Amino acid sequence: MIKVMASGVFDILHPGHISYLTQAKAMGDHLTVVVANDSTVRRIKHEPVTPQEMRALIVGALKPVDEVVVGGDGDMFDTVSKIRPDVIVLGFDQDFDEQKLLAQLEERGLTGIRLARATESADDLNATRRILSKIRNMGSQ
Repeated sequence: MIKVMASGVFDILHPGHISYLTQAKAMGDHLTVVVANDSTVRRIKHEPVTPQEMRALIVGALKPVDEVVVGGDGDMFDTVSKIRPDVIVLGFDQDFDEQKLLAQLEERGLTGIRLARATESADDLNATRRILSKIRNMGSQ
């Protein structure tokens, strides 16, 4: 069985998320999705629109997803160690240097993990930032 891991905030679910998770599921047999916890979202992006438990519930209900884990506050590699994926699928817009990530995995003894990058969805509203921007613009009209 090939275990795949994908991760993200999944704050406002949109077609880009569906595309990402569908692509990730196609790369293996079992897809575990790591939903960023609220404190991580605040630190790296913005105040979450929906709390982590709600985001995990929604993501877990999606057809491609076999399992959902809320990420921890510490080292992201702790979560990778628990899941032990064969493949980690990065979103097309996730800011990871793939070579650096592979080196960090290897430093922690997490060898044999393959990285893949999902391709961008063609949908106009394929990113939370675009959706929030559209909502803000609607309010100013």
